[in-house]
Parts: sequence; structure tokens; C-alpha cells
Amino acid sequence: MATDPTTELQSPDADSSVSFLAEEFGTPAADHDGPHWVSVATPGRGDGAEAPLSTRRVAAQLVLGIVLVLAVVTVGGSLAARRLAEREAVTDAAETADVLAEAVVQPALTDALLTGDAKALAAFTTVVDDRVLGATVLHVKLWTPQGRVVFSDEAGLMGRTFHLDADQRAALRDPTTRAEISDLDRDENTLDRSSGSKLVEVYRPVWTPSGGTMLFEIYAPYDQVSHRTSQLWRGFAGVTLSSLLLFVVLLSPVIWHLMSRVRRDQQQRELLLQRAVDASSSERRLIAATLHDGPVQDLAATSFVVAGATARARAGGHGPLVEELQAVSASVRTSIRALRSLLVDIYPASLAQSGLVAALTDLAQSVRAPGLEVQVHVDPEELGLDAAQERLVYRVAQETLRNAAKHAAPCTATLALHRDEDGVVLDVVDDGPGFDAPAQLAHPETGHLGLQLLADLAATGGGLLQVASTPGQGTHWRLQVADHPREDDDDA
Repeated sequence: MATDPTTELQSPDADSSVSFLAEEFGTPAADHDGPHWVSVATPGRGDGAEAPLSTRRVAAQLVLGIVLVLAVVTVGGSLAARRLAEREAVTDAAETADVLAEAVVQPALTDALLTGDAKALAAFTTVVDDRVLGATVLHVKLWTPQGRVVFSDEAGLMGRTFHLDADQRAALRDPTTRAEISDLDRDENTLDRSSGSKLVEVYRPVWTPSGGTMLFEIYAPYDQVSHRTSQLWRGFAGVTLSSLLLFVVLLSPVIWHLMSRVRRDQQQRELLLQRAVDASSSERRLIAATLHDGPVQDLAATSFVVAGATARARAGGHGPLVEELQAVSASVRTSIRALRSLLVDIYPASLAQSGLVAALTDLAQSVRAPGLEVQVHVDPEELGLDAAQERLVYRVAQETLRNAAKHAAPCTATLALHRDEDGVVLDVVDDGPGFDAPAQLAHPETGHLGLQLLADLAATGGGLLQVASTPGQGTHWRLQVADHPREDDDDA
């Protein structure tokens, strides 16, 4: 036969309530050894609602996208323009070198120049100064195939010998014109560095009247590359920027129309959802009212009738009948409490009418299982919970007591509710067989949704739910509901 649950309403302070729980059942407290607390749910863990569509947010994202596109286009366009300008500068310098070699340098070459004849060198210097050096050609060199500088506009280089690199030797071996951007890092460019860190370098073979081969080399300024890069970039940037602006102008009405459609659809969904909630609430209210005015009132009347019949039977000396009537009266009262708890489940708003303490008392007396005894310890101080927080406390207490009735009975369960300096604390403790809390949370058994339900309840309601349990040491559930920040705290 199931043991009827009993309820003891006491008024301990918060510290004595927790100490009572720890001493009575050996449950973990801050200064006691035992199972460790495991967080089942934390405030804000639940899935947040989708934020309403904001025109400002969409506009900011659009502007940010345009800025990113402009940044990418600017960097990519600058690199592309510089590469194109360098190719154009190299091509122009190669063409200039070819013209100068064919029309000016090669006709002025003499065999005496190879031997270092002073008159031949002076005559060639005059030709170079008058007809080669200028704005487009900064430096000129003539090399022998062995790397000796026969002529240079930098007098300090003439007569010196340097190692020819692979490109220079290839230009002599396979007569071609080669041009490149030079970083002036070779030894023979030491005196050329005064013209800048970069120059356009061009070299090609030329021949003396007797067929002797020499390497003709010129250096063009790199400034023309920067100038051409700016020209190309201005044209490219103008086309790109105007295209982006035109794209934004064409896209803005489309985005505005889509946003308007989305806002209307969102408002319609919210309206439909609100209507569904209102309809459900009205239906629940109707069912709760019918249940309260019908079966609950009938059972209450039956309880009075049975109480009167018990008094008459006791007066008449009918002992066995009195015991039967008392059992019927207890069963009727338990049914009434169970129906009251069911009313809270059907219509949670009724919790505000009955009060949290009364609802928890009815809940403790309506949860039945063989060998289960439920005790209630409630702090008499004003808890200061709003309606949503009261529903959260009630639902967590309901689920934890049901778990105790299903998995821990026979046992003694204690429900304690008190206020501390941070908020309200609900403790539900049983001295049943307990369970491996970390393992169950990490790998829940198939079909067991109790832990997940409790986690969702606490997270959605903004509470911190913890459990401490190990096999053989009972189970301790703790829900902490923090106070809402006050307005003066927000202003501060």
C-alpha cells in the first residue's frame, strides 16, 4: 500500500534550511565533502529568439560590404595597374634602346674604342651626351663580353671588370634585347643608385665596324612607372566606382522592397502566433475553470459529506466504519490537491491566484509513490518573484519530485525554498539511490528526457540549475533564480 505523503511547513532561515538538508541527507554543501555540483543549465543557455529585421542593420551591412569591395578592388587594381605600367615601361625602354643602338650608338662605335683610345672615347662621350642621355635615359654603359666596362657616363666605372649575369650573357649569345626592373643591388650599379632605388634596365648587343661584339646597356627612370600607374588607376577607379554606385542605386529599391516584405511577413507571423497563444490561453482558462467549478467543487462537497458521516459514525460507536470513512476522506483530500496541481499545469496563470507556497504544498501532497515521503521547508519571508519566476520554480520542483517518485522511491524527499542575498534558491533533495550525474548528462539514456526537460526549463526561465548526485548518496537539485536588476542599478 502506498504511503501517503506528509507535508511539514516550517520557517527556518536560509542558512539553517541548507544546513538541515546537508545534515539530514549528507548532500553536498559549500563546506561538505561529497558529490560535486554539475551545472545542468545556466542563464541564457536557451536558444535566443531571432532578432527583428532592422533597416539600420541591413543598411550598415550593405555599406560595410561596399567598403570591403572597394578595399579589395583598390588593392587589386593598384597591383594590376602597377604591373601593367611596369610592362609598358619595360616595353617602351626596350624600344628606345633598340632605336638608340641602331641609329646612334652603333654608327659611333670604332675599333679604337675597344682598346681604350682617348680620342675615340672622347668622341663617343660627345655622341652619348648630346644624343642619348636625357629625360628618358639616365645612364649608359658599354661592356665587352668579358665583363669590362668600356664606356660609362659614370667615369668611376670605366675600365673596371664585373661578372656578367646569366641574362646579360644570354643577350650576347643569342642577340636579343632584354629589359627588366632593376633593384640596383649588383656591384656595377653602385654609382647608379643616386638616381633612385629602382630603374628600368635594358641591354642588347651592338657591333663595331670590324665585327667585334659589345653589350650596350641603358637605364631609364622608374618615375614613369609610377606616373603611368596613377593614370591607369584613375581610369580604372573611375569606372569601378561609378559601376558600384550605379549597382547600389539599382539594388536599393530591390532591397527596400524585400525588407518591407520580410517585415510584413514577420509581423503577420507574430500576429498569428499571438492569436494562437491567446486561443490556447483562453481554452486552458476555460478548461481550468470547468475543472475547478466542477470536479474540484464536487470533491470538496464530498469531503464535507464524508466528514459529517465520519462524525455521526464516531458518535454511534461504529469503529470500522469510522476508519473506512477516514480513508475515504484522506483519498478525497489527496485527489483535490492533485486536481489543484493539475489546474496549475493546465493554466499556469492560476499560480498567481493560489500562491506559490500553497501550490508547492499541494504538489508535495499530490506526488505519490510507494514509500515516498515529501517534506516542505519554506522561508516565510517575501520571496519577491515575478509570475514567470514563480512558474519556473514550480515546474522545476514538479519535475524533480516526479523524478524522485519514479526513480528514487522509497525515500524521503525534502523541498526547501528560501531567499539569499542574490535571489531565491530552491533545493530538492532525496535520500534515494542517486545516479552518476556527469555520465547521465554526457550520455543520456535513450528515451529518458527528464534531464533535458529540466535543462530547457531552467535555461529558458533564466535560472541556474545544478545537481549533485552519485550512486548510493542520494540526489540534490538546486535552482538559483537571480533577482532582476533594479532601475536605480541600471541608471548607476
